[in-house]
Amino acid sequence: MPVLVITGTGTEVGKTVATAAVAAAALAAGRSVAVLKAAQTGVRPDEPGDASEVARLAGAVTAAELARFPEPLAPATAARRAGRAPVRPQEVAEAAAKLATEHDLVLVEGAGGLLVRFDAVGGTLADAAALLAAPVLVVAAAGLGTLNTTELTARELRRRELDLAGILIGSWPEAPDLASRCNLADLPDVSGAPLLGALPAGAGALDPADFRTAAPGWLAPRLDGTWDAEAFWRREAP
Repeated sequence: MPVLVITGTGTEVGKTVATAAVAAAALAAGRSVAVLKAAQTGVRPDEPGDASEVARLAGAVTAAELARFPEPLAPATAARRAGRAPVRPQEVAEAAAKLATEHDLVLVEGAGGLLVRFDAVGGTLADAAALLAAPVLVVAAAGLGTLNTTELTARELRRRELDLAGILIGSWPEAPDLASRCNLADLPDVSGAPLLGALPAGAGALDPADFRTAAPGWLAPRLDGTWDAEAFWRREAP
């Protein structure tokens, strides 16, 4: 997996912290890692963006972003309102491919969900993944409502003949409710893809050293971790 595209089922599902965890686990496994934020929105020029946050938590990664727009909107809308050129899928693919020549793993983090538009003609992260022929990791919420958005995302990936690497729960609550616990079985069922980990709620607030030590335990072996889906299910499921 020289390039892994990371998307979410929507906003605020823990995509950036999940990206940091994947990066930290890869680094712990001895791999060199680059993180590419395709389009950063809602951040001023002097503020750290998502790629910087991944580097803060994960450690020695190469952090890059293609464009930054000040308003917290979809990239196409934010670019239009800022009077700036949008990011296009071809540019994302070219930047990721270049980073892949210099790193063992490149993580491409999208903005919002899979079909959030980058430009006025409808280019999306899914288009960039297709150009890269890269697998896509979907970060999903744990609780009620996640099954619908996760299944829709998985169906769209398959419609486009893209490789769905798996589902990662972006924030697993300390005291999960019934819906969250049932979703441990239902998420793989509706998506047709394996559950590849669960990040504990508040993981992004950990001290970076503690985050890096803990990250492999949140992720399945396919993501360079040690997380056991069956053992987690036996402990947490109803």
